[in-house]
Amino acid sequence: MTIAFLNGEFMPLAEAKISPMDRGFLFGDGIYEVVPTYDGNPVGFKGHTTRMSEGLSAINIDNPYTPGQWREILDKLVSKNSTHFSTGNIGIYFHVSRGADVKRYHAYPTGVTPTVFGFAFEIAPPQPTDKQSAKALKVALEEDKRWQRCHIKSTSLLGNVMHFQAGADAGVNETILFNSDGMITEASACNVFMVKDNVITTPPLNHQLLPGITRAIAITAFKNAGLDVEEDWFSKEDLLNADEVWLTSSSKEVAAVTEVDGKQIGEGIVGPVWEKAIRAYHAYKFDA
Repeated sequence: MTIAFLNGEFMPLAEAKISPMDRGFLFGDGIYEVVPTYDGNPVGFKGHTTRMSEGLSAINIDNPYTPGQWREILDKLVSKNSTHFSTGNIGIYFHVSRGADVKRYHAYPTGVTPTVFGFAFEIAPPQPTDKQSAKALKVALEEDKRWQRCHIKSTSLLGNVMHFQAGADAGVNETILFNSDGMITEASACNVFMVKDNVITTPPLNHQLLPGITRAIAITAFKNAGLDVEEDWFSKEDLLNADEVWLTSSSKEVAAVTEVDGKQIGEGIVGPVWEKAIRAYHAYKFDA
C-alpha cells in the first residue's frame, strides 16, 4: 500500500481520512498541483509551488508551507513509495483545501485550518526521442463550456472532467477546446501547441487557460534549441490545417497528436519538429 501525507503526518493511503464537512469535498474549494519526478528528480518544482501559492492567494487561502517544506514533503513521499512502484517514474499530487467548517455556507469561513493532502502514483516513462517510437494521440474538438477563471488550478474540475469524458466516449485520448470566437484555448487536461511551416505556436496566457508548468518549460527549452516559438491565438481551422499538433502536461510531457476530430493532421504521423522539440525538452526539463 502506498504512503500518503495528510495534515502533517505520513500514513497508508487507505488510512487517510477527511471530514465530510471539508470545503474541498462540499465545494471543490481548494488548489492542487501534480509534480512529475524521475528517479527522485522533480520537473518544474519551483514553477509548481509558485503556481500553487498564487492559486491559494487568489482564493484567499494561506499557503501552509514554504517551498522548502513542500520539497521536503515531496522527497519523503517519493522515498517512502519508491519500493511500491516498478519504476522511478513517480507523480506527486498535492491538494490544499480551505478545510472543514461546522456548517455548509458558501462564503469563506474564518478560523478554519486548511486541509493538506499528498500522495504518490506511477506515471508514464519519459517520452522517447525518436518519432518512430513515439505513441501518437487522437483527440476530439469541442467548444469550451467551463468557467472563466481557468488560470486558477482549482480542484473544482467538473467542467474539465465532462470535456475529457466526451473524448473518452468518442474513443480518443483528449478533447481540445475552442472559445466562442472559434479560437483554441487548451485541452481538458493539457496545453495545446501547433506547428505550421516550422513555426511553433501556442495560445497566450489569460483567464481562458491554465499556465501549464510543462508549457512554460517547453517554451524555454524550444527557444534555447533555436526553434521558432510564438504565443498567439489560432483558430480551430488553423489547428486542423496544421503540420503538427502537440499536447503538453506534467504526465504527457510533449505528446504528438495525429488526428483531431477525425481529421488527419499533416501526414498522419509524428512529425520532425516534434522530434527536435522533445529532445530540447529533455535537455532542459530538470534545469527549470
